[in-house]
Amino acid sequence: MALQRLLRRSQTAWLVCLTVTGLLLLVACVPQTSGYGSADGYGYHTVRSGETLFEIAWKYGKDHHDLARWNKLGNGSLIYPGQKLRLTPPTGSSASTSTTAKAPVKTSRAPARKPDQPSPAWDWPTKGPIEAEFDGRAGYGSGLLIGGKRGQAVRAAASGRVVYSGGGLIGYGELIIVKHNDTYLSAYGHNASV
Repeated sequence: MALQRLLRRSQTAWLVCLTVTGLLLLVACVPQTSGYGSADGYGYHTVRSGETLFEIAWKYGKDHHDLARWNKLGNGSLIYPGQKLRLTPPTGSSASTSTTAKAPVKTSRAPARKPDQPSPAWDWPTKGPIEAEFDGRAGYGSGLLIGGKRGQAVRAAASGRVVYSGGGLIGYGELIIVKHNDTYLSAYGHNASV
């Protein structure tokens, strides 16, 4: 009985850590347009050392494929520090401006949001010792640092859908974010490869 209570507390602690980590990562990913990039204010960004096209697009709420097309970067999307990137489509490349009347669209009310869903059945994502715990203090994030060996497998702690995979967020290495349901996310960072 005491062991079951301890296991429930451990699962709850994991759930809280993973949820807070996921939420902090999502908040950190909100596009920020004010005070970022070049000061010209005319829809351009000056690339800084270490930035990626994906990161720049994310910060301005744009699609990185659009930025590559608007700046004629090609498939490689290679950018350089000091390079000016257009953040809006060039004139003449927007959709046609014909004045065709559109039929009225029937609107319907969105279904009411379901109440918070129960937590998924969580499991450890990998084997290894807990090397650090982060408690959500300002500047520290929240979650666990689990030690392991290079090349060691990392699994999602519960079933879900991958909503982000890549290295566009500086400081997290190769990062994977999994959405388990409308309430829960988990994030797995500092991976050598995905």
